[in-house]
Amino acid sequence: MEHVTAEKLSKDMHAVVVDAEELLKATAGQTGDRIEKIRARAEQSLRSARHRLQETGEAVQAKARAAALSVDDQVHKSPWSAVGVAAGVGLLVGILIGRR
Repeated sequence: MEHVTAEKLSKDMHAVVVDAEELLKATAGQTGDRIEKIRARAEQSLRSARHRLQETGEAVQAKARAAALSVDDQVHKSPWSAVGVAAGVGLLVGILIGRR
């Protein structure tokens, strides 16, 4: 099964919202009390979904920014430790690639 990331989920939800909006536009000519109620509910759900997507995107960006600042701060506090970790990761990747 594919690993789902927040970014992929956000893109998929955005596509669903766009498709639903197109469907609502395509059925705009349909009349009837039941259709109007369904359209009103769908429009409300779409507004809510768009709002949540925007909030989620902003939250993800804020967390990413905070993580980047934290890493930057740690590297500035201990530059040689960061160099050591990077060298170790590079060595490990080199060994794994060399095995093939």
